[in-house]
Amino acid sequence: MPSDVVRVVYRKYDGTAHRDYPARRLTEDDLGIWLGVSTGTASVYHGRPSVEQIPFVLLVPHQAWWTCMFNPPPRTSEVYCDIASPARWDGDTVNLIDLDLDVVRRRATGAVELRDEDEFAEHRVRFGYPDDLVSAAEAAAGWLFGALGDGTEPFATAYRKWLALVV
Repeated sequence: MPSDVVRVVYRKYDGTAHRDYPARRLTEDDLGIWLGVSTGTASVYHGRPSVEQIPFVLLVPHQAWWTCMFNPPPRTSEVYCDIASPARWDGDTVNLIDLDLDVVRRRATGAVELRDEDEFAEHRVRFGYPDDLVSAAEAAAGWLFGALGDGTEPFATAYRKWLALVV
């Protein structure tokens, strides 16, 4: 039986710490595992201690090159997707490699943005991203860019029932 608490660990491709925090397992469905993070949760961000100021829900897909955070107000990003390696589970810890690219939908306007392309290009050279990783990351970003803009679930409304549990 899985634990109610999952440790979420993101690293960069070279192994350096990126994010690390505990999350509450909300449910598992055909899309993946839904995790809730409450206000006040102690975390590590870019290798430094931090405390979550705004709750969120994280969807960790079963097999996809992304994860997605669903945020309440006052966050300006309603949906924030990290392009990342497919999840690798080790007991109650999920390990992910953050691949720099992000796809974001803004709350006020609904505008969808592809972010950090410059960081992706820089790290592609510095860390020596293999071509198949680059292709998978770019394909995931392209798919998410469309899905966040066209009403594809779970990005339209399906996440709201899980977000309501942590707000």
